Amino acid sequence: MPVTDLELLIQAAERSGEIATKFTGPEAKRWDKPGGAGPVTEADLAVNAMLEDMLPKARPDYGWLSEETEDTASRLSCDRVFIIDPIDGTRSFTEGSRTWAHALAVAEKGIVTAAVIYLPQRDLLYTAETGMGAKCNGAPIAISDLTELAQADVLAARPNMDPHHWQDGVAPEFTRSYRPSLAYRMAKVADARFDAMLTLRPSWEWDIAAGDLILREAGGYCSDRLGAALKFNNPHPQLNGVVAANPVLHTALITALATPEH
Repeated sequence: MPVTDLELLIQAAERSGEIATKFTGPEAKRWDKPGGAGPVTEADLAVNAMLEDMLPKARPDYGWLSEETEDTASRLSCDRVFIIDPIDGTRSFTEGSRTWAHALAVAEKGIVTAAVIYLPQRDLLYTAETGMGAKCNGAPIAISDLTELAQADVLAARPNMDPHHWQDGVAPEFTRSYRPSLAYRMAKVADARFDAMLTLRPSWEWDIAAGDLILREAGGYCSDRLGAALKFNNPHPQLNGVVAANPVLHTALITALATPEH
């Protein structure tokens, strides 16, 4: 019996974890990508090679978008596409931290329909498929119901608090926290360990596709920094930041943000 897209992604994520955990992060061979795009390690490449072999064989009509594969325009003619980050949080991986993730998603006509975020060294497997809710290790999860932004614990890197990002140059007085791996930050909002997350810089699709569906299926709203719904498999696979929370906090954050100057 053929497996569903979600079942396929779970199998792929678990295999990814088996490969990645064979490497010791600080000792893995690493290279710096051109243009300040960050590090890549032999673990990233090994996981990517396995995924690029496994997933297209199972779904030969799906397109392919991965951080560690040279992008081509062929995916744009596909109704469905795999969007993959072999290791999200590579810098954290190289430092020996356990907070890095495999992020795998399928998008259909721009909308994510199946998603997995797996942190093998934290034994956390976040999953979602359209209309079926979000889960962590098989148990249903739901987003925080907090409605007062001043009381919220928001995952955001320090540069997001710069005054120019906010109306009248004043950031809201919420509690700011941080975790490495953008996919993990999105998952921690989906399971209500944090109330919201935001990143205001351009964000690669492979960092956020899986988290987008997991958040939405957990009852949250996920948009770009201007409040527009996220759409994937774009010719240039980058989106205008991410803001995610329950609908009330999401509205409060979008209202508080300044419109970027162009």
